[in-house]
Amino acid sequence: MTALQKIQSEITSLSRDDYRSLRRWFWERDWQEWDRQIEKDSAAGKLDFLVEEAFAAKKQGRLRELP
Repeated sequence: MTALQKIQSEITSLSRDDYRSLRRWFWERDWQEWDRQIEKDSAAGKLDFLVEEAFAAKKQGRLRELP
């Protein structure tokens, strides 16, 4: 049995509450990774095009206030 198969077996035996906690942990971990990647891309200038698009849209009067 591989490590993954062991983990999968353990997951299927979790109580409903423990399973929900595990899912929440994975969800939070995914969002933390997403945040790190966004910060890395921003620092590298990979998102500069978004700022440029926003300034162009503002100049053209295509922006609106958020409700």
